[in-house]
Amino acid sequence: MGDQKNLILAAVLSFLVIGLWEVFVIGPQREEVRIANEIQAARQAADPTSADASMPGGIVTPATQVVLSRDDALAKSERVIIDSPSVDGSISLIGGRLDDLNLKDYRVTIEEGSPEVTLLSPTNGPTPYYSVFGWAGANAGELPGLKTPWKLVEGNTLTVGAPVTLEWTNDKGITFRKTYEIDDDYLFTVTQEVTNALDDTLTLRPYGIIARHGEPETLGMYLLHEGAIGAFDGITEEMDYDEFADAPFERAENANLKKVDVASNGYIGFTDKYWMTALIPEPGTGFTAAYKVGITGEAVYQTDVRLNALSVPAGETASAKVYFFAGAKRGELLKEYEEKLGIDRLYDAIDWGWFYFLTKPFFWLLSNINKVVGNFGVAIILLTVLVKAVMFPLAYKSYVSMGRMKKLQPETEKIREKHKEDPQAMQRAMMALYKKEKVNPAAGCLPILLQIPVFFSLYKVLFVTIEMRHAPFFGWIKDLSAPDPTSIFTGFGLFDWGPPAFLLIGIWPIIMGITMWMQMQLNPAPPDPIQKKIFAWMPILFTFLLGSFPAGLVIYWTANNVLTIIQQATIMKSQGAKIELFDNMKGLFSRKKAE
Repeated sequence: MGDQKNLILAAVLSFLVIGLWEVFVIGPQREEVRIANEIQAARQAADPTSADASMPGGIVTPATQVVLSRDDALAKSERVIIDSPSVDGSISLIGGRLDDLNLKDYRVTIEEGSPEVTLLSPTNGPTPYYSVFGWAGANAGELPGLKTPWKLVEGNTLTVGAPVTLEWTNDKGITFRKTYEIDDDYLFTVTQEVTNALDDTLTLRPYGIIARHGEPETLGMYLLHEGAIGAFDGITEEMDYDEFADAPFERAENANLKKVDVASNGYIGFTDKYWMTALIPEPGTGFTAAYKVGITGEAVYQTDVRLNALSVPAGETASAKVYFFAGAKRGELLKEYEEKLGIDRLYDAIDWGWFYFLTKPFFWLLSNINKVVGNFGVAIILLTVLVKAVMFPLAYKSYVSMGRMKKLQPETEKIREKHKEDPQAMQRAMMALYKKEKVNPAAGCLPILLQIPVFFSLYKVLFVTIEMRHAPFFGWIKDLSAPDPTSIFTGFGLFDWGPPAFLLIGIWPIIMGITMWMQMQLNPAPPDPIQKKIFAWMPILFTFLLGSFPAGLVIYWTANNVLTIIQQATIMKSQGAKIELFDNMKGLFSRKKAE
């Protein structure tokens, strides 16, 4: 029993440290990042440190530019309009860049009239983020780059079933063409062609680039990877922005460079919490993937794919095709692309974590329940019920063991009192009692430990997947991915004084804290006064901790607490163990009345 208490005490102290760090450090930082991102997206504020990038041969070369508003930056070049069911934007005829893309199905906030989420942005404007495709070679004369003036020769507006083609001819008469196609969702198909007008054979290597100027704001949480991501022949690789300057990078002209040779299948790009861009060569095609960051001026982060070199005989045409994903990381959509096109590990662009063997099935269940009930919050509660039902055998064993231990508590207290000066004799007497009564003191701990990965995996699914974003529940919860908007410190909306983020304790966090307190009252108070104080403060600490968490996570935690209370009380009653909840509550109110 002592070992069990020490284990619980260690777990409680760990939660206290994590909780205090989350409340007073991570919570306020997360809120500041969220507000900054919303203001930036809504107002498209200019970034005075923005830079342009010229990439001959795919090497980053930043050059200082005058920063313009997004609209002015877009107006600096002629454009081909993009208009599909899921995205809108444009392609710049200068460089043939995909540098203007908005997601139609996602808004910055839940407020009416909120702007669409902007994913790609042009150079010279705030936070440039774009993709460009070209050729590298030595004997072809001038090659198309970021400043090449392309001409629209086929199509008008890029939409589903209506591709557009750009063309440019260099000083040696070699003609280059780019054809862009788009599907109903977020997948572009970019086909590059080159026609050799020389007398000699050309050797050219097609490439694609995604460039991102400046390090974007991230949540900075261990639960979630934000940065570069790639999958190479069955291996997924993640790289944070601060890792771009580290080994095993090598110096290449004015950039730090890391290359990965891929035999037949993979992709590379950038991932945010909800959004992603990725260059995807056709499966079965060998290529070289590269991470790069400029080492002069403002950091320009870059991911490239370089396909194998093509030999183009005189008078003939060669082509190469690359997919470009730019959009929301919807689980079912990524899975569909992975299976339909054979793109290895695209589904793993969602950060499923170490317990992917749990998080993936949980996400599948949650998505399918949501399709049936039509409310993501209700789906969370039903999934929690389902998981608790599956875990019931483990919970039963745990609570049965706890019930038996409670029945032996008078005997164990006598042994402690009798042998308080001789710990070894106390231990022998305890073990003899457990053997006589056929009770295993560790039996209550193991089932609880086995359940921890399950509950953490549920938490992970709710945190990283986009399906909860802006999903309403009931009443005042209009967005399950945002904290409960009510607050006890503002009179639940009566007073508008703007308290700090960690004081925004809404109704659902308070309900969660109450259910947590009730769950703890099912057991007698620990005899150790330090443990007693820690357990008394835990519900209050977690109420503040979860006050800044997304409402969907708080609802999940509350539902789990309620189900745990029902399970524990029912099982322990069936074993003849006393339920301490009502006695503890009576004792609490009796003390208050006496005071």
